[in-house]
Amino acid sequence: MPFLGQDWRSPGQSWVKTEEGWKKTSTDDKNNNVSVESFCKAEEEECFIKENLLLSLSYDMAAKKRKKDLINNNSKVPYFHREKWIYVHKGSTKERHGYCTLGEAFNRLDFCSAIKDTRRFNYVVRLLELIAKSQLPSLSGVAQKNYMNILERVVQKVLVDQQNVRPIKELLQTLYVSLCGLVQDMGKSVLVGNINMWVHRMENIMQWQQQLDNIQINRPKSTGMTLTDLPVSLQLNIMERLSDGRDLVSLGQVCPELGALTEDRLLWKRLCQYHFTDRQIRKRLMVSDKGHLEWKKMYFKLSRCYPHREQYSDTLHFCTHCHILFWKDTNHPCTANNPESCTMALYPQDFINLFNF
Repeated sequence: MPFLGQDWRSPGQSWVKTEEGWKKTSTDDKNNNVSVESFCKAEEEECFIKENLLLSLSYDMAAKKRKKDLINNNSKVPYFHREKWIYVHKGSTKERHGYCTLGEAFNRLDFCSAIKDTRRFNYVVRLLELIAKSQLPSLSGVAQKNYMNILERVVQKVLVDQQNVRPIKELLQTLYVSLCGLVQDMGKSVLVGNINMWVHRMENIMQWQQQLDNIQINRPKSTGMTLTDLPVSLQLNIMERLSDGRDLVSLGQVCPELGALTEDRLLWKRLCQYHFTDRQIRKRLMVSDKGHLEWKKMYFKLSRCYPHREQYSDTLHFCTHCHILFWKDTNHPCTANNPESCTMALYPQDFINLFNF
């Protein structure tokens, strides 16, 4: 009679050689091992597929990011309002929440139209230079982008008009030196944006500098009277209107006649007295062998020690009564009885100090 119970001999087992020796294995164990191996292979294949998918996604994201950065770099559309006046509030009150920053004022005021106005051009250039020296990290990302857009418009205007080349070259050099130091601290949240974006902007600055170096000022085609045709007294009167000694030196390099006039001691004396105080002049006296004061040498020596007196045809004004910032020839809704008595002109440094609170 056949035995129907569990066989102690465990049919189906076989001896398998392993590293630890010979062991018995059954068909169920083999099936389990096969299933485990197949499961492991399936998991490995799934992980491999996931890794490839993640790599492809990361590559796509990186490509999209590079494309986005390129679009942002090439975008020339400024994101600011062209307002003629803005309200400057320095804190939160019951009536108004928040405060106005330098970046917000830079975005909202109409600086694009200001660079087209010859009266405001030097003012905007000086303001851009002061921001480049110390205030660029304090601007928001949109304000930093607008800063570069306005700077590009300034450079393009100079290339077309062929005027004010030297101050723009000095502005670009100041900005490039500042960015060289700021880009090194990109990990410290100094500048807003990707480092590749700022490297691209620095390359644009170098390109603008090269364009300004290669600029060739065309001689005007005029058959009328020139500066040298005027009487000497009128020529000296025109030279007295120049407030920068470097302009006098450049004018003297045009021809020998003008070079002799630009050496006039009275011109350099008036320049020294205009830009510097009597106390500053007394500290830097220079006497020639003939006993005369060397006003030209004193001017350049004083220029290295003290700042020049700033002069602008048009400036921003601030009303202390209604706390409104506006251009000089723009009316603002002031509620004071005598608005002119409570307004003050803001030089570029005063404009920046207005938001340092």
